Amino acid sequence: MRKIIIDCDPGHDDMMAIMLAAASGNVNLLGITTVAGNQTGDKTFTNALKVVTLIGENIPVARGCDKPLVRELVTAPQFHGQTGLDGADLPSAVINPAAEHACDFIISTARQNGTITLVPTGPLTNIALALTKDPGIKNNIERIVLMGGGMHDSNVTPAAEFNIYVDPEAAKIVFNSGIPITMVGLDVTNRAIMTPGEIEDLNKPGGRVSGVVVPLLQFFAKANKDIFDLPGAPLHDALAVASVIAPEVIKTKHRRVDIEVSGELTRGMTLVDIYGVTGKTPNADVALELDNKLFISMMSSAVHTLDSRAAEGK
Repeated sequence: MRKIIIDCDPGHDDMMAIMLAAASGNVNLLGITTVAGNQTGDKTFTNALKVVTLIGENIPVARGCDKPLVRELVTAPQFHGQTGLDGADLPSAVINPAAEHACDFIISTARQNGTITLVPTGPLTNIALALTKDPGIKNNIERIVLMGGGMHDSNVTPAAEFNIYVDPEAAKIVFNSGIPITMVGLDVTNRAIMTPGEIEDLNKPGGRVSGVVVPLLQFFAKANKDIFDLPGAPLHDALAVASVIAPEVIKTKHRRVDIEVSGELTRGMTLVDIYGVTGKTPNADVALELDNKLFISMMSSAVHTLDSRAAEGK
């Protein structure tokens, strides 16, 4: 069973990524680390604690970086609201967070568990800092499966996806690390959409988890409809986790990806060498195709599994 850490900035789709991993019997979720991104660091950390409280799982949560490596923080309240999880009331956090900083948690957990898979679904600040602080953990990281970037699509500027844009310097460190990378970017995640009807189908009478998830996803779907005219809630971050659980949910091509850090108009762009014109060694498996039917089935099953566990008092 693959051992994973989710590094995230919850965020509606981060919440769904955590739930998918927690419900799965095919991955061992060793911990959750948080980073500033969709909202400020205090809010994303609190949101992670609330999500873990909601699903009733005993998962360590460690707080990480509150700002990018060298830049000022950019957040996304237009998508996720002022709390980062607007749309419903989550329970107050009742779990105790991990004592370590997220970067130290990543380092110690990697060294204690042989090999792990990192699944970053926010800006890559924590991952870059951990790799810089202890380069030797590269040998303990089997793969980094990240949500970020895009070969064709963008969402924060005409050139860049949000997670990479927020901390491009961190992204450059990660993509140049030599660790195997799967880039689950907007080319597929913009199609990983749960429609309003599919969201409503999650409703389960008395469901502790679905009763919170449904209004949260309805809020997220409306924001994406209003801004991008998408026909539902794109579960960007959850697709990265889904691809670890069931690799067949995406299809990738092995390509070179470089990160633009200094362009006036292209900050945070993921330049994918589609045709091999640079002659550089490929460094990432870039997701380009999606089995959305399988993905939505996985998400629905995860929510219902967590509802059942809650009902059983587990």
